[in-house]
Amino acid sequence: MNSDLMASLFVFLFGAVVGSFLNVCIHRMPREISIVTPRSTCPNCKALIPWYWNIPLVSFLWLRGKCGRCKRPISVRYFLIEVVNGIFWWFLWRQYGFSVEFLTSLVFFSMLIVVIVTDFETGLIPDQITIPGMVAGLFFSLVGHEHFLQAVWYQRLLASALGLLGGGAILLVTGWFGKWVFRKDSMGGGDVKLLAMIGAFIGLKNVLLVFFLAPFPALPLALWQRFVKKEETIPFGPFLALAGALLFMYAGPIQNFIARLYGV
Repeated sequence: MNSDLMASLFVFLFGAVVGSFLNVCIHRMPREISIVTPRSTCPNCKALIPWYWNIPLVSFLWLRGKCGRCKRPISVRYFLIEVVNGIFWWFLWRQYGFSVEFLTSLVFFSMLIVVIVTDFETGLIPDQITIPGMVAGLFFSLVGHEHFLQAVWYQRLLASALGLLGGGAILLVTGWFGKWVFRKDSMGGGDVKLLAMIGAFIGLKNVLLVFFLAPFPALPLALWQRFVKKEETIPFGPFLALAGALLFMYAGPIQNFIARLYGV
């Protein structure tokens, strides 16, 4: 086995292991349960899951997606999150190699996975993700990555802080305006903190693009909810997260495309 294949396998498997932890965050954080204790239990019979039934990827396949004790089905979401996070880690490694950008993107993308799933499943975006995420974004700006290449550390920190404040402020003002117009809440506090977190990772210019781009993929779901399911709200966090992920990786091409589109 050559070194490149071994490195790919290692990165994928380690990403899958972290994906198993993300599943814990997804299940427990919206329910305000500690992510440290108690040990993992079956969501059906509540029996403690021994370590040999809790091996990422392997245990789900070995037990055919069922609890080893009560034999009732376990959501395939647990397996998919492990696979998806492993694939993302492998893709990011191929994109950046072992670098500051790679480490930054691992933290950022894994946090976004938790946000997307929790918002779709519960309508909540955990503060336990977004607030530490803001701190992480500020920290990674200090060590420098492709979104913060200023010469000295305090300039990078300032650029990250402006992204954080700008991302939060623009959604906060949008929410206030929507409440004034429609006489009801139109933007959740979790969305505000999420965009602030994204801004800390990608800076002010890019977070403003996230704000303008996120509604486009959200529109089909909004129309479906309004006219088919007769519901007026949708989880907006996943679309902010999607736009944030795209701007993290492809900010240059996206900015150039928009500039050509408007002849700037």
